[in-house]
Amino acid sequence: MTSVTTPTAQTVRRRPAREGRAPGRRRVSRERVYQWLFIAPALLYVVLFFAYPVVKNVVMGFQDYTTASFYTGEAPFVGFANYVTIFSDPTFWPSVTNTFVFTIGSIVGQFTLGLAIAVFFRRRFPLSTILRSLLLLPWLLPVIVSTALWRSLMDQDSGAINVVLKGLGIIDTGIPWLASPSIALLSVIIVNVWVGIPFNVAILYGGLQDIPEELYEAAAVDGASPWRTFWSVTWPLLRPTVTVVILLCVIYTLRSIDIILGLTRGGPANSTQTLPTASYFQSFQQFQFGLGAATSNVLIIIAFVFALLYLRASRRSLTD
Repeated sequence: MTSVTTPTAQTVRRRPAREGRAPGRRRVSRERVYQWLFIAPALLYVVLFFAYPVVKNVVMGFQDYTTASFYTGEAPFVGFANYVTIFSDPTFWPSVTNTFVFTIGSIVGQFTLGLAIAVFFRRRFPLSTILRSLLLLPWLLPVIVSTALWRSLMDQDSGAINVVLKGLGIIDTGIPWLASPSIALLSVIIVNVWVGIPFNVAILYGGLQDIPEELYEAAAVDGASPWRTFWSVTWPLLRPTVTVVILLCVIYTLRSIDIILGLTRGGPANSTQTLPTASYFQSFQQFQFGLGAATSNVLIIIAFVFALLYLRASRRSLTD
């Protein structure tokens, strides 16, 4: 006679718990699928429009890639020959110097003026909203329109800037803003500062709005001067926003090409030639895409190194 085993109370209690795990696991796996579906478009965009071009550019820097390569599909591997060619070019190192001068000058001008204007607009006064909206105009205009405007303003003979300076008696003859090798780079920096100020103002003004008003009231009660309030209240709390603004501005300025092409096309006498413009001329005028890619790779390395150093320095300042 076979004995029938009856489930114990402990076994009965365990079964629902064991059976209830499956729906929970399915729910978790379904949520992960949904998460990946939301991430997929952004991930696809990064791969197609960022990762692939960067990898392709790095590979082209080691190839003899010309117009014939588009038809034959053949681009012989030349190793570091492209880099030897660009490093031995007498215009390469002046282009590197111009790139650093253009970037540092633009960042200092954009950030300093942008921060001053953002702090000024933090105060409420009549027409402040309208003036903030008008301040975005240089940022909203197409760059080709901005460069055409500034070319006419900086014309040596009939430009409005020289006309005003002559009328005030400051100068006797027109200043060759875009025609003199000693002044052209400064002129390009001025235009780039004018174009970039609205971006700095918009981001920094948003960061200022996140600072509690109670802190300023407490500083006023303690008798702190406006300068002391800025350094003790505004600047420490605005530092994370400053980090983002400077990093983005450096990246945008390092790869800037449209302003220089619209104003001087790298001249006169290569005085405004930078790494992006050099890469452009090598690729789309000389049709030496391998040389242009090698020059772009040098620029990518410079931007990457700067980003790492700046983020490391910012992290240290935030932890101190």
